[in-house]
Amino acid sequence: MKLLITGATGMAGSEVVRQAILDPGIEEIIALVRRPMEIRHPKLSAVLHSDFGNYESLTGIFKKVDACIWCLGISQLQVSRKEYEVITYDYTVAAAKAMRDANPSIHFLFLSGNKADRSEKSRVLFARLKGKAENALLQMNLKRLTIVRPDAIWPKHKNKRAPFAYKLAFPFFPLVERFTPSKIIGSVPLARAILKLIKEPGKQDTYENTELRELGI
Repeated sequence: MKLLITGATGMAGSEVVRQAILDPGIEEIIALVRRPMEIRHPKLSAVLHSDFGNYESLTGIFKKVDACIWCLGISQLQVSRKEYEVITYDYTVAAAKAMRDANPSIHFLFLSGNKADRSEKSRVLFARLKGKAENALLQMNLKRLTIVRPDAIWPKHKNKRAPFAYKLAFPFFPLVERFTPSKIIGSVPLARAILKLIKEPGKQDTYENTELRELGI
């Protein structure tokens, strides 16, 4: 299987890359990134791309991959409201349309988030825009679409680009795991769950945190 992964330098995406490298069922990994990657492996190739609103130059890549794992994202604390909407909604929708048109059989997996609101009425920007993106993808008639909604992600590897508030929360993740495990998921189990859903698509299109925990065991 050949995979395209976005957000591959981020907390979730980088772990998906690591687990895909370990997976014998994955023969090739193409990471679509803005900057060079620290991870190196013969199965992995990084494609530098600066304009995530335009994918005309990537049609050839889209045609040859079996699936795209869309982990591109950013904390709403790190950018303006407008920038957050462009990254969370505009980039996602533009990419999915381009991939669908280039490769109608592609499996698109979208890393959304807990409490994504498909009514698009939430006062929380994250929930409203993730829900809006989910709606757009569901209406796109993609042949294969999977949406995953993790809650707090407990990273195995610290990421220097993580928001400051997230870094402050690191010491408390063991307590959350102990007392409210349904509200957290490790980056490794999440990555394993994502790869399992790519290789063996489930019967539903959306998976919540507790389901992802079970799949990632």
